[in-house]
Amino acid sequence: MSPETLMMLARPISEEGGPGIFLRVVVIAAVVGVLLLVWAIARAGRDNSR
Repeated sequence: MSPETLMMLARPISEEGGPGIFLRVVVIAAVVGVLLLVWAIARAGRDNSR
């Protein structure tokens, strides 16, 4: 995706002043990603210990 496309997609999310909802969406996505990574690493470690 080009940066112009990403900005076009993000424009409706961030129409209010300041980062607001867009920043919240980014933070929530990051937290979900970290949780999935931790889960995958924990599962891989558990499978190798058998």
